[in-house]
Amino acid sequence: MKKLPYLLTLLLLAALGLLLNSSLPAAQQAAAEKSSVRTVRIAYLPITHALPLFTEKELETSDGPVNIELIKYGSWPELMDALNTGKVDGASVLIELAVKAREQGIDLRAAALGHKDGNVILTSPDIQSVEDLRGKTFAIPHKQSSHKLLLDQLLAEYGLSEADLQVVELSPPEMPAALAQGQIAGYCVAEPFGAKSVTLGTGKVFARSEELWPDSLCCALVFNGSFLDKNRPLAKQMVKEYQQAGGYLTGHPDEQSRIAQKYLKAKDAVLSLSLQWISYQDLAIREPAYAELIRRMKQADLIKEAPAYEDFVDEAFR
Repeated sequence: MKKLPYLLTLLLLAALGLLLNSSLPAAQQAAAEKSSVRTVRIAYLPITHALPLFTEKELETSDGPVNIELIKYGSWPELMDALNTGKVDGASVLIELAVKAREQGIDLRAAALGHKDGNVILTSPDIQSVEDLRGKTFAIPHKQSSHKLLLDQLLAEYGLSEADLQVVELSPPEMPAALAQGQIAGYCVAEPFGAKSVTLGTGKVFARSEELWPDSLCCALVFNGSFLDKNRPLAKQMVKEYQQAGGYLTGHPDEQSRIAQKYLKAKDAVLSLSLQWISYQDLAIREPAYAELIRRMKQADLIKEAPAYEDFVDEAFR
């Protein structure tokens, strides 16, 4: 008779074990869902060319699969150092810088464009022709940039080259003041720094990128290869939402202005003009446009052994 309480205890323990085991998968699933919200560290400079990145962050939800950590840098060399060494997982960067890094053996892979069009060549109001630039100082943000290639195109159309000017590299925020003070005769740079000179009346639009180089490539979202290989599903989801952010910007001009103001801190008139010049629709990097970029980079002696399209644009995003 004394065995009955003992057997009853065993049965109760067995039932409790079954109950705990049945709840374990649900607990594990909840933990997995919580851990699936992952952070991607993305570097950027505060320019309109990174607006899809800012917009993706704005549209992010607390229970979404991707959490973007935006890390602001003040110059392209500083940003590229962080990207090349894995301090960040990806970046919105001048595409020429990423192509050059890949040529040098650094495993960077592109996913999408930052924008379409949106680059302008600015000059002081007294410059009436390309010939007027002869002997003058002209600023670009970096020699590995579409801004340099656009300047080369403009000069070539009128029989000039960089040898006929003094081309200098200058930090983008310094360019409007340099033009106003007569230190430079013109510049080409990412927005909103071109629009700033126009709204101040110290500069004028001399040429636009779509006039000089249709379908030009300028900025791109790129990943560190090591991060991409280890986190491919996460990267694919992030890029999917990034592309959707580009479409959202196109369809919501009021939000476009609000988000630009939040991250760029420029005057409304400056941003309004900048956003008239740029497009965020369809940010895929297509092979013909990439081939034209490489042709121009080689012509300008910016690169010798260019990475193939298949090597530079990761297969997940082609």
